[in-house]
Amino acid sequence: MNSRSAFILLGAATIAVGLYLQSDTSTQESRDGTHLSSSHSAALWPPVATFSILGYDPETGELGGAVQSRVFSVGNGVLWAEANVGVVATQAVVDVSYGPQALELLRSGMAPGQVVETILRNDPNPRPESWAVQGRQFSVMDANGNVATHSGTQASDWAGHQMNQHVSAQGNILAGPEVVRNMVHAFESTDGQHLSFRLLAALEAGQAAGGDTRGMQSAAILIVKEDGGVWLNNDVVMRLQVDDSDNPIAELRRLVEIAGQQRSRFRGR
Repeated sequence: MNSRSAFILLGAATIAVGLYLQSDTSTQESRDGTHLSSSHSAALWPPVATFSILGYDPETGELGGAVQSRVFSVGNGVLWAEANVGVVATQAVVDVSYGPQALELLRSGMAPGQVVETILRNDPNPRPESWAVQGRQFSVMDANGNVATHSGTQASDWAGHQMNQHVSAQGNILAGPEVVRNMVHAFESTDGQHLSFRLLAALEAGQAAGGDTRGMQSAAILIVKEDGGVWLNNDVVMRLQVDDSDNPIAELRRLVEIAGQQRSRFRGR
């Protein structure tokens, strides 16, 4: 693999982005297509919450994701992307290896739905009593914006996702389904803006709907496109992290706006 197509990761195996609750669970699908998961018991591990969005812009060919969480440096465990391949979000009872696994499968030509099924089927579930596969939540989008998302039945309440054309919003320990619904609506209603601002608007809308029930601490955004970044042979359009802040989404907006000014200067956009 050459340096220009090498996958860009905003993830690390040392970060656990999620909460496992060992309990009886129920799953349902609402009429509007929002996928729901609920669980009810005491936490075995320190609770954190995450909501993220993946999106694709067919006009520019850019694809990426954004995330916010009540955990330190959430960007180190959630977002993975490679130009001309796809973007992935891994969260809840997270196995961060899902990120590079998904990119490898997408690179082989596998569709997002098959990628999700394959990764779940091959998960060895090494810690079933404390970090079980049933709590995994992840979303996989290919380079054309096709997307598939999975919210495990033991992802922390409220957990779920909503998908539409070229977009998927997902989260756990949220105020409710309106969080992901509002995120998708915000993404779609900002069509015509740069992808970074659409992803950011989605985070802001999710937070306005209640966000995660534990509050805010960190946020991140990652966007890729072949030769889409500033400077030579750079596929990273944007890779920004706010690791610790009382208002990480506002700080992320400040950085996104600076990046937009840089993009206009160097690329004439």
